[in-house]
Amino acid sequence: METMSGMIDQLLKGLAIFVVKCLFRVISVGPVPEHIAFVMDGNRRFAKKQNEATIAGHKAGYSSMVTMLGYCYELGVKYVTVYAFSIDNFKRSPEEVENLMDLFQEKFERILEHDSIVHRHRIRVYLIGNLKLLSEPVRVAAEKVMKATAKNNKGSLLICVAYTSCDEIVHAIQESCKSKKYEIQTSKDSVDKKMNGLVVHELEEHEDKPKDHAAEPCNEVCEKQMNIPTIKLVDIEKHMYMAVVPDPDIVIRSSGENRLSNFLLWQTANCPLYSPAALWPELGLWHLVWAVLNFQRSYQYLEKNKKKI
Repeated sequence: METMSGMIDQLLKGLAIFVVKCLFRVISVGPVPEHIAFVMDGNRRFAKKQNEATIAGHKAGYSSMVTMLGYCYELGVKYVTVYAFSIDNFKRSPEEVENLMDLFQEKFERILEHDSIVHRHRIRVYLIGNLKLLSEPVRVAAEKVMKATAKNNKGSLLICVAYTSCDEIVHAIQESCKSKKYEIQTSKDSVDKKMNGLVVHELEEHEDKPKDHAAEPCNEVCEKQMNIPTIKLVDIEKHMYMAVVPDPDIVIRSSGENRLSNFLLWQTANCPLYSPAALWPELGLWHLVWAVLNFQRSYQYLEKNKKKI
């Protein structure tokens, strides 16, 4: 009886895999999003709904993430970003924060195992955020994951932890200022030399000319010749944490919330937001399929907007 039950389970599992592959083949006829970002919202509410401890909801959320990643990479999505932990989440109870840090460390170490989804799909992992805010064991585990997957080239998984978009923008501006500092100083030194040279040259010419034929003021000449480096849009963008991948094509936020909560504000100016009512641990295949079909329906409009920018 147990053998028969096992055979039926295997048959149903194989049938489910076949159906998913057929479904993805059909969807792939249209444009497939290159990059999908997820706001994993609702883990705590899910735990409360199940009358379980909060950490149980986060563990269920991790399982849901792994399943969703599998669907994304099978569909052909190259980049997946997940909002795992905001800087603002450090304001939660010390017990919950500690439990989450322990969970992060455990799952980062799990990624290093050869049978993990990351190694099966040859996915490179990036930890995005202000990693200095993490505890040392978690930070060390995160760095090991990034190093171990650095040569994987079939796709990318970006885990936003200790992240907010405001912090990312401030970081990018600070780094842009640092990178421009030397250029600005070098340019200033060059202008000073030109200024000194022009003053001497102007005085010499002024002695040989009639008094009513004044030379062009040296400060105006210098202004024309000055080319002091300035911080431009491209400078800020290249220093963003998210600069390693293209901007998202879709943002999917669970729990029916229609806000980004300080997530990828810079990168999602023209990105559709899909907000299914399901809590994150409840999110499944059909939610992803529906989001992709909506993306395909508005693809031409979205591409037209990108070209205008």
